[in-house]
Amino acid sequence: MKAIMQRWIVDHPVILLVLFLVLSVLAAAGGKNLTFRGDYKIYFEEGYAPLNDFEEMQGIFNKNDNIAVLMVPKDGEVFTPEFLSLVKDYTEAAWQTPYSSRVDSLTNFQHTWSEEDDMIVEDLVLDPESLTADDLTRIRSIALAEPALKGRMVSASGEVALVNVTLQLPSATDNTAYVAEVMASVKALSKTFAEQYPSVEFFHTGVLPMNSSFATEGQKDMSTLIPAMLLLIIVLLAVLLRSILAMLATIIVLVLSVAATMGLGGWTGFFLSTGTINVPIVVLTIAVADCVHMIATMQFAMRQGKTRAQAVQYSVDLNWMPVFITSATTAIGFMTLAFSESPVFADFGILSAMGVMTAYLLSVTLFPAILMLLPIKVGKATNDSKGMARLADFIVARQRALLVGGAILIVAVGSLITKNQINDVATAYFSDATEFRQSVNKQEDTLSGSQSIDWALYSGIEGGVSEPEFIETVRGFSEWLRAQPEVDHVSTISDTFKRLNLNMHGDDSEWYRIPEERELAAQYLLLYEMSLPYGLDLNNQINIDKSSTRVTSTLKNLGSREIVDLEQRAQAWIAEHAPNVRMAGASPGLMFAHIGEANMHSMIISMAVAMVLISAILVFALRSVRLGAISLIPNLAPAVVGFGVWGVMSGEINLGLSIVTSMTLGIIVDDTVHFLSKYQRARKDGLDTEAAIRYAFISVGRALIITTVVLVMGFYILSFSSFRLNSDMGMATSMIIAIALVIDFFFLPPLLLWLDRDETDKSTIKNQSKGAEKLLEADIAETKGEIA
Repeated sequence: MKAIMQRWIVDHPVILLVLFLVLSVLAAAGGKNLTFRGDYKIYFEEGYAPLNDFEEMQGIFNKNDNIAVLMVPKDGEVFTPEFLSLVKDYTEAAWQTPYSSRVDSLTNFQHTWSEEDDMIVEDLVLDPESLTADDLTRIRSIALAEPALKGRMVSASGEVALVNVTLQLPSATDNTAYVAEVMASVKALSKTFAEQYPSVEFFHTGVLPMNSSFATEGQKDMSTLIPAMLLLIIVLLAVLLRSILAMLATIIVLVLSVAATMGLGGWTGFFLSTGTINVPIVVLTIAVADCVHMIATMQFAMRQGKTRAQAVQYSVDLNWMPVFITSATTAIGFMTLAFSESPVFADFGILSAMGVMTAYLLSVTLFPAILMLLPIKVGKATNDSKGMARLADFIVARQRALLVGGAILIVAVGSLITKNQINDVATAYFSDATEFRQSVNKQEDTLSGSQSIDWALYSGIEGGVSEPEFIETVRGFSEWLRAQPEVDHVSTISDTFKRLNLNMHGDDSEWYRIPEERELAAQYLLLYEMSLPYGLDLNNQINIDKSSTRVTSTLKNLGSREIVDLEQRAQAWIAEHAPNVRMAGASPGLMFAHIGEANMHSMIISMAVAMVLISAILVFALRSVRLGAISLIPNLAPAVVGFGVWGVMSGEINLGLSIVTSMTLGIIVDDTVHFLSKYQRARKDGLDTEAAIRYAFISVGRALIITTVVLVMGFYILSFSSFRLNSDMGMATSMIIAIALVIDFFFLPPLLLWLDRDETDKSTIKNQSKGAEKLLEADIAETKGEIA
């Protein structure tokens, strides 16, 4: 196959060029089928247990997708006629939000009190502009004493207030467009009121703003990071390859590789998301690595005085198998992400693997054909080979110190890996520069955290929510939640029952307790519901047949471990105090907390699978069990060292970082494969271990440096993403790739000198260097003879 392709490249480059251009365009045409989804639910597979609990709760009770509008008066006082007028007007206007089903605020809270034998139910604030000082004092005292308001709709200090808009979005697989429509409406409303009330700041938190941020930040990355990456590659290639035409040839292959990959994704039903938008950057960097090995080898041959055709054929002959091996191992590394618990990362892995193999195919077919047709010239020989030879001499001369020192350093830094902990903070997925994160931080500083867990308690009996025993269970559980350090606020129907019992007994504080009889509790509830205005009923807390209730706990902005721990303690409390009551917790934050830990466990399995497959490929390709075994150390050590460094830098492993080891394993194999393949070639041609190492450095050292620089810079671009899962993944990946080159240059050669040393007499360093250079010349001469 290789010989046939070499002949076609030399004899029919135009036919190959046209053929693969047509194939690339046909593949790229599938891009028209790609759509973008920004919904956070794409991170969870259908049938995922926490998602099932969430969907069940959404089906039994009203959906609680929401936008929370935080209003912050600059004077720090909520209870003024002017500010209460703003809250009331905003509340009324917010009912016009598309798909809104409920609007809750301080002003429309349904306050109840007793008047002789009647129970009065009305808005807490009716006419803000006519309020007297005594009225404001009364409203303040009621609001800051009411559990449903304090810490939820108004801060305990009375400095900020919140309007919560609950939405019922149409049922659809992709609700990105609906989210955008709602966000545009609410932001326009806030802008209008901000112009009327310049002394008040408006912030938006909640489920929909989070959904919107997933979409907008993903699209922003797509429109900024990918062009930035392409521009960076153009500059790097022009500088490192020292040839404009070589750079242009590479760019053609890069663009076609990305276009064909994304087109194939469109043909096969994939979609774009905050996870899969990274695929073009991955394909760009991997394709660059493939092309650089081809062009660097060709340039070296041409500097030896060979023709372009001879140099191209020599490059294809030398790189065909190593580039295939590195592409295959990289693709395997990405394919193991299919084990991920999150469909987004599975899609990312599969699309990246498709892109890697597409880039390989074009780099060994289309790229050489372009090189044959372009009048690429190279300047005089540089000092690169001499520099690599001197580096090899340095390493050989200090092999013992480098081996011992390197082993100690790897073990010492690697041991810091224990400082890392799996901990996802969903609200910290976005950088402080994003509007959503700024709103979350403001809410956390002034009112409460923006995360929550809804707890559904199922009595299993129609009308069971009126059973005093069940209400007491709800009350006990709610009080337990309030006592937990992770919880800022609890909204519960038990507070409503206590307040109604109080009102029906002349507001006597002695009666602020659970009704003692089911019939009495049911009558209170019916009377209250009949008095509530449209849209402010109890369907958000009680289901239709009144057999279940939902308790909502607002949490501090916690990490995944803390959220999961709270859930486990809550389940334990129910099991101990109410074993006959079924309880389930659900929320987006809880789902992300579970998926992070589950994904790490699945990635451990995928890493093991990748390691076995990649090792088998290396043993087969190198035809040496010894070299295959030796390669395991430089392939595993970079991730160990990298996460050791990360333990000092951050120590937090989030959902994005959970895939880094499996992903980088295939990439960092590239350097090892290219180095060992050149080393093995020299050994088979009779050079001893030291001379073979010099040959490897001279023949492939410069290319490895170029590809590493491009790969590191390419993934480092992701660190500028405002989406933390992407930025952390980019930072960690670029660091591990850089560490891999250092280990391959300064630890792998001493390891070979120790484990693969032969018994032949060693020549002098000078003669060994000449032997390595002569082998390179012999390789090129052999290619020249084949072409002739």
